[in-house]
Formats: sequence, structure tokens, C-alpha cells
Amino acid sequence: MRILVTIPHFFNPDGDGRYGSGSKDPKPRIMALANCLSSLHHLFGRAQYASHFDPFSLYYANQCQTHTLDIIICTTKDFHLLDQLSISAQFYQHHATNAEPMLLGFECQSLLAEHINSYDYYCFLEDDLILQDPSFFAKLNWFTQVAGTENLLQPNRYELTISDAFQKVYIDGGIDPKYLCQFHSPREQEDLNGEVMRQQLSFSKAGNPHSGCYFVNNEQMAFWMRQPHFCDRDTSFVGPLESAATLGIFRTFKIYKPVRQNASFLEIQHSGNVMSQRLFKALEIDKLEQKN
Repeated sequence: MRILVTIPHFFNPDGDGRYGSGSKDPKPRIMALANCLSSLHHLFGRAQYASHFDPFSLYYANQCQTHTLDIIICTTKDFHLLDQLSISAQFYQHHATNAEPMLLGFECQSLLAEHINSYDYYCFLEDDLILQDPSFFAKLNWFTQVAGTENLLQPNRYELTISDAFQKVYIDGGIDPKYLCQFHSPREQEDLNGEVMRQQLSFSKAGNPHSGCYFVNNEQMAFWMRQPHFCDRDTSFVGPLESAATLGIFRTFKIYKPVRQNASFLEIQHSGNVMSQRLFKALEIDKLEQKN
């Protein structure tokens, strides 16, 4: 399978701190991007081996799911941390631009379009997302075969914490349907069900289409490119970053996510635990207000 991944990357220590790209300390951002890149190569790169001890030797492993992986990191001006990465530049391509930082996601869309018909999957990942599932693309392909190309499966984003307890929190809660309806006409979307390895799975209309990423196959990418809104740089969904990651696919496809009972079927890790801690803090405040 041929996979193209585009990653927008920006860092400005003088930013407002709303996003990780605008914090004072670059170390968490360096670690996040390094983990993002290394996870892709560990999962889908060709350098995978099995050992044998008598005599000692190494053999190639996982040839049955060999992938060709290309990664392009899109930056603007000198606002990036690539020169501080411990990962060699041979493992990614650097695409430098003069774009507005918050619009780098649209530069990634343009890059994907430039490579149409050259890959099986066209992917967008924010630079703090980490894949952990070697069967990720096999699951996407299975879903498309079952549901059709007009339906797009998005992963559930999660964060981990071990400070107070071993907690895993899916962080993209539902959004007011009235807000979502302004971006497209109401669509009828039935829940979809399937069986994988004797496990019953369910997928429902995404209450929040945002995952900070998307993964479309060649047919879906070509269809999206034919839409008048493709790469129109509309930033009206939440904000510029969220719009670049989500608005285009939301207007083009019926977006599904695995239901919470089988949320881990397709998931992606968000580096750190800032968002989950905000959720816990909000819950504590809500409980306090209820007591008062």
C-alpha cells in the first residue's frame, strides 16, 4: 500500500499559548513531532525484522503488509523545530512556505492534490498526533468496502495520563447539531454495523467530525478535489486549524466514528494530556456548582 502523509508544523514561542505551537517551552512540541514521525515509520516502514538465535540472524518481518510511506512536513518561514529533531531529515520531506501559520493545513491539502493517482491513501496529521495501530489502514479499507466511498471513518482522538491514575480519555465530545448544520444540509445517516474477528462493531454519525486528521483513499481524494469547496481556505468551522483539518471532508463525506462501546477500533493518540485535564477540571467545577 502506498501512503502519503502531510503534516503541518509550526512553532512560535512568542505565541498566545492557546495551542501547543504557541507555548514558551519547545520540548513538548519537539517530542510530539518526533513521536508522530517515529510511530509512522515503526508501523508502516519497511525496516521490520524477526530474530533467530541458532544461529543468530535477522529476517524481514510483516512482508504481507508492506507499505510505501512518504511523509511531507509543511512549515512556514523559520517558525519550526525541524533543526532540533533527533530524527534524521532522510525520514521526511520538508516543504517550506510563506503561508499564514494557521492556514498550513490548506497547504497540506494542495500537496495531497498534487500527488493524486500516485498513492492509495492521502493523509493529514496534526504534528502532535501519534498512531499506534499497525492495522489502521486495513481497518479503513475494510470500512470503505463495507460502507462505500461516500462514507468516511474518522478515528477517535484520545489522551493518556498516569499522574493520578491510569486514565484514557476520548477528547472530542459532541457538538451542538445546530452548529454543525450550518456547514451542510442535514443528512440522513444510519448507524452502520459490522463484524470483525467475531466482534460486533457499530459506527454512528460523528457528533463531532473533528479528529485533527483525515485519511482518504485515491477515489475519495479525487472526488473531494472535484468539489467547489476544495481548498477554499474557509475558516468558519471553530477556527482556522480545525477548519483545515475537518471542514473540507465534513462538507464532502458522511463522517462516521466508532461508537464509544468500541471506540478503540479506530483511534489516534493526542500527545500530552492538556485537553483531558481541562475536561476533568470542568467536571470538578460543574460538581462544585451543583453542590452550591
